[in-house]
Amino acid sequence: MQTLAQIRSMLDQRGLSPKRSLGQNFLIDHNLIRRLVDASGVRANDLVLEVGPGTGTLTEELLDRGCRVVACELDDGLCDLLADRFAGNANFTLIRGDCLTSKRSLSPALVEALAGEPFLLVANLPYGAGTPLLLILLTRFPQCRAMYVTIQREVAKRIMARPGDEDYGSISVVARAAAEVHRLATLPPACFWPRPKVDSAMIALMRTPRPLTPDLVALAETAQKLFTQRRKQIAPASRTLGLPLPPDLEPTRRVCEMSPEEFVKVAASVDMV
Repeated sequence: MQTLAQIRSMLDQRGLSPKRSLGQNFLIDHNLIRRLVDASGVRANDLVLEVGPGTGTLTEELLDRGCRVVACELDDGLCDLLADRFAGNANFTLIRGDCLTSKRSLSPALVEALAGEPFLLVANLPYGAGTPLLLILLTRFPQCRAMYVTIQREVAKRIMARPGDEDYGSISVVARAAAEVHRLATLPPACFWPRPKVDSAMIALMRTPRPLTPDLVALAETAQKLFTQRRKQIAPASRTLGLPLPPDLEPTRRVCEMSPEEFVKVAASVDMV
């Protein structure tokens, strides 16, 4: 597994350096890298999506365990580095470019590489990619069986928030409707190079076999609309947004206090109108 000195040397030889604009903070704590992979439970021949592989430290660990890795990297210089480093490895597929074409869709090249197979996301996600990527995978890719990622601690707090919490939002609702969510570790800036200005968290989202609704896309869209009125009572918020109000919802409660099950009821009512 690469040391920090080796990572620096590899980048220096190519005239590369981490780009803050791309949220590049490489995870350099080997114990935490192994902990992330161990938690995922990956086995030989499992298909794994890695977004933001950087210099390939986590990639190497996944390949050593016999996984088939589809790695998506936006940085051209790092793409060349990865292509050279893993040249000839039949279990490694590199997708060059952004993993997203919009906040609602994955890159067509990435979708093609995953080929509709069941897969796991195991990644040290670049800052900025976390929320939209996880939301897309939760709502539109049921074949993504689970996600094991490092992300900004604030993003993790939003994903894990409960009704009434300050951080509770649409990603919280969808995550709880579709998966079991666990925090694996909190990571201080010293675990990364260069050191970010914020703490990070390692979390697991394991898809439940029985989501609260079969239409997670509609749930996400309904929750996103309602949270634009998060402090308002449910009844006036629904009227403002033109959404139906199911009769068994307490109209005077605030949107930010609604349970995932209640958001599901509103989304189902929209489909019936």
